[in-house]
Amino acid sequence: MSHPLQDLAQRRLELVERSTVQRAAVVSGVEPLLHKAAALDRMVASARRHPVVTVLGAAAVALLASRKVFDLATRVLAIYALFKR
Repeated sequence: MSHPLQDLAQRRLELVERSTVQRAAVVSGVEPLLHKAAALDRMVASARRHPVVTVLGAAAVALLASRKVFDLATRVLAIYALFKR
């Protein structure tokens, strides 16, 4: 192989290695977001499976609309997510 072709092949290997490292960094950075998105997706799927319960919950929040209701709903969702796993 000629010298310029060897240089190009070496440069290509370096770029492939560099892109592999960058890709791994992006994937590791996005991983927490993927877990949160999966949890949100499970909650949306549950709401779609139980529309009556969802409507009743939304109505309760709209009627009561206090900070206590939001705190309680957050706790209930957290406990639900823990037991769901």
